[in-house]
Amino acid sequence: MNGGGIALDRARTALLGPAGLDEAAIGRALGELAGGGADLADLYFETTTMRSWQLQDGRVTQGGFSMRQGVGARAAHGGQVSFAHSADLREGALRDTVRAVRTLARHGDAGRPGQGIALNRDAGCHHLYPAIDTVDVRNAAAWITLLERIDQLAHAEDARIVRVDASVRATDTTILVAEADGLLAGDVRPMTILSMVVIAEQDGLRARGQAGLGRRAGLDGFDAASIERMVATAANMALNNLDAIPAPVGEMPVVLGPGYPGVLFHEAVGHGLEGDHHRKHLSAFDGKMGERIAASGVTVIDDGGLEGRLGSLGIDDEGTPPDRTVLVEDGVLTGLMQDRLNAGLMNARSTGNGRRQSYAHLPMPRMTNTFLANGTADPADIIASIDRGIYATEFDGGQVDIVTGRFNFTTIEAWLVEKGKLVAPVRGATLIGVGHEALRHVSMIGNDLDYDTGMATCGKQGQSLHVSVGQPTLRIDRMMVGGQAG
Repeated sequence: MNGGGIALDRARTALLGPAGLDEAAIGRALGELAGGGADLADLYFETTTMRSWQLQDGRVTQGGFSMRQGVGARAAHGGQVSFAHSADLREGALRDTVRAVRTLARHGDAGRPGQGIALNRDAGCHHLYPAIDTVDVRNAAAWITLLERIDQLAHAEDARIVRVDASVRATDTTILVAEADGLLAGDVRPMTILSMVVIAEQDGLRARGQAGLGRRAGLDGFDAASIERMVATAANMALNNLDAIPAPVGEMPVVLGPGYPGVLFHEAVGHGLEGDHHRKHLSAFDGKMGERIAASGVTVIDDGGLEGRLGSLGIDDEGTPPDRTVLVEDGVLTGLMQDRLNAGLMNARSTGNGRRQSYAHLPMPRMTNTFLANGTADPADIIASIDRGIYATEFDGGQVDIVTGRFNFTTIEAWLVEKGKLVAPVRGATLIGVGHEALRHVSMIGNDLDYDTGMATCGKQGQSLHVSVGQPTLRIDRMMVGGQAG
C-alpha cells in the first residue's frame, strides 16, 4: 500500500474532519495568505497526544496524558517572515489567523481576499514507519508491567544497584502541510521512548548509569533482547563509575566510541552547516564551501530517510521528503542543510530539513540523522595506537558556540588509556575544543559505524526536537581534557 497516501488520509481525517474543514476551505485560506504578494506561504496543521508512566524506586508513581492541536500560518516576503498560530482549527479561526499574518506583513491590502488555491501537488514521502496510534489507554497495563520488569532486571544485575528509575513516553503526532504552490502532504509519526537511570552504591560511594531506547513504534517495537541490553548498559555504566578515578587534565589524544559520541560533532559541526547560519554569516564554516575543512577520510552526512532512526521523517515540516545530504566529503565542505525559506534566499533548494517543534513555532533548518561515515580502521587498533589518552563512550551534556565552533562536552562514561590498554574508568572528564580544529585532527576512523539508541535530542533557538547521531570509533590526535579534583 502507499504509505504516503495512508498518512495523508489519516491526517485529513484527524485534522480536517473534527474542525469541519475541507480542502476548499484550506485553499481559500492559502489564497488569502499569499494574496499580499508573499514569496512563500503555508499552513501547518498538527495534533499531538502523549501518554507517559514513570517508575521510581520500585513503584510506578506517576502517569500523565496531554494533547495539543492547532495551526500555524506563515507568509514570507524576502527574508521578512510573518507568523501567527491558533489552537482553534475551525474555518472562522483559520481565517482570523491568516488575516493576522497579512496584517503583520503589511504587504498589499490586508483586507483584500486572495484567489483560492487548488491543492493538487504531491511531493512524495519516505515510507519509514507505520501510520499507527501508540497512545492507547488499553496498553497501560502492559507498559507498567514492562517498567516493573526493567526494575527487576536492573536489581538482578548486581547487589550494588540500590535504585532504579524508569519511564516510558508514547507520542502520536499527525501533521498536514498545505502550501501556496498547491502542495498538500501529511505524515503520521508514532514515537515511544523508554529511559532509565540506575544508582549503584559501594562503601558509601554512589555512581550513576543511564540508558534508553527510542522507536517510531508502539509496544511491539521493544523486544526482550533490546530491553535486556538497555538494562545491562545502564547497570554496567553505574558499576564501572564506582571504580572511576579522577580524569587526567591537559592536551592529549582522544578516542570517541561508536554511536552516541557522534553528538559531539552534531553540536560542534552540524549546527554550523545549517543554511540559516550560513545565510546570516554566523557559522564558523561561512565562505568555505568547496574548501578542505577536515582531515582526509572525514565524511559527514545528514539523512532523514534512514529506516529505524528517530530523526527520520516521511516528510519534513514543510512537506518535503528529507534528502541524503553529504555535508563534508573526504574532508571537503560540500553541502548545507536547507529549509524552503533559506534555500530560496540562497538560490538553492530545500534538502527536507525544515523542522519545527510544534504548530506554534516557525520551521528552520534542522538536523535529522547526522553521522560520520565509516572508515577502514579496526577499532581495536585505534585504541592500541594511544600511548596515553581518553576513550569516551557516553556524554552527559555540552555547550557549543555556533559562531566560533568552540565546545565543551562532559562525559558520563570514559576510560583512561595507557600503552594501548583501557586502564580504568574516569570521572569528570570534559572534552574542550573547536569543531573545525577537531575535524582536522581526526587521524583514524573505524569501520564500526553505529547510531544512538533513540535518545538524542537537539535544541535550537528554544525549540527541542528528536534527532539521531552516529559515528564509528575515531581518533582525534589533539584535544584538551579538563577534569575535576578528588
